[in-house]
Amino acid sequence: MTELIIFGLLAVLMLTGMPISIALGLTVLTFLYTLTQVPIDAVALKLFTGIEKFEIMAIPFFILAGNFLTHGGVAKRMIRFATSLVGHWHGGLGLGAVVACALFAAVSGSSPATVVAIGSILLPAMLKAGYPRRFGAGVVASSGALGILIPPSIVMVMYAVSTNSSIGALFMAGVIPGLVLASMLLFTTWYRAKKNGYPREPRATWGQRWKAFREAIWGLMLIIVVMGGIYSGLFTPTEAAAMSAVYAFIVVVFVYRDFSIRDVPKVLLASANMSAMLLYIITNAVLFSFLLTHENIPQQISDWLMTSGLGVVGFLLAVNILLLLMGNFMEPSSIILITAPILFPIAMALGIDPVHFGVMITVNMEIGMITPPVGLNLYVASGISKLGLTEMSIAVWPWLLTMLVFLMIVTYYPPLSLWLPRTLGMM
Repeated sequence: MTELIIFGLLAVLMLTGMPISIALGLTVLTFLYTLTQVPIDAVALKLFTGIEKFEIMAIPFFILAGNFLTHGGVAKRMIRFATSLVGHWHGGLGLGAVVACALFAAVSGSSPATVVAIGSILLPAMLKAGYPRRFGAGVVASSGALGILIPPSIVMVMYAVSTNSSIGALFMAGVIPGLVLASMLLFTTWYRAKKNGYPREPRATWGQRWKAFREAIWGLMLIIVVMGGIYSGLFTPTEAAAMSAVYAFIVVVFVYRDFSIRDVPKVLLASANMSAMLLYIITNAVLFSFLLTHENIPQQISDWLMTSGLGVVGFLLAVNILLLLMGNFMEPSSIILITAPILFPIAMALGIDPVHFGVMITVNMEIGMITPPVGLNLYVASGISKLGLTEMSIAVWPWLLTMLVFLMIVTYYPPLSLWLPRTLGMM
């Protein structure tokens, strides 16, 4: 009965259109003051200790690094390099968009930032070259979702903070699934382009490819700074996030000189706004998690599932369905912070690896970014392409189906996620 009251109140508040962070906070406060005897000083202590985590600092630093790269010319150089590699195949600019999104995802950690950075440059170029608007918008919106699977990933940091998992192991676990999904998106893009006879670019010479690589190398080096630093033990994932922000600042201001020191405060303010929003959600989610734990709700759900005979296969399928449904109405950070305290203990009780479980949840969040009515990438791509939300939803369906097939693969084949971190001795 308790869990019905808690989740019922949360659902009612969310249906009013209230921001998820405020809905979480009001649900907790209402329950604390009317239906339970938890001491308020214990709540205050939990609130303080819940967000007093060194790992949380990675979030604002990765956001800052992504904003520097988005406002700078890093994306433009990555696009030039990507199209020099694959532009001569059918749908060359579309294939270039997928490769460029994968490269930019590996330095930004944000899905919407990837869509903005790549889409704002490549989509007009695709329209000028004769590609249908829907095709270009669909490629960019779906490929931009790679931003939260290919490390560094802000969503993975949120999962790690919520479950006390290893951020470094999660980052490494996302590398191979990210490359596999990028390959599947490339195939879908190529197949549709070949089937419909979309244009292809002239084949670039090796000299042109080398020149494009040299121009993009400073941005691509950020991948080595983050992943190499974490794997070598030179610094923690949080310190890697700080290093990425400093490196991105140096590259866009002093190396590429895409904007001056006078433009830096604008980027800092935008990063602070986004960081404050996420940290406020985390704060209220910590309280919500504390309330669930105090009322013994995760344990009750876990006991029920264990006795129902659902098993690992059935549990993972149920989790996928739940997360895909929630992805239609909520953004990834909120979903993870609400569901992780409930689902994670059950997954551990069933013997599911926490890193594999984290990658599976991340892929679900990725799909949620391109599903209506609240898929954030749909709105971002809609603004760039000038397509309505309904048209955008139709535009992404071939790539959405591809991602759903990939979700089944990553869910039921754990070695895809776990091989690399185990090989590197991180698990």
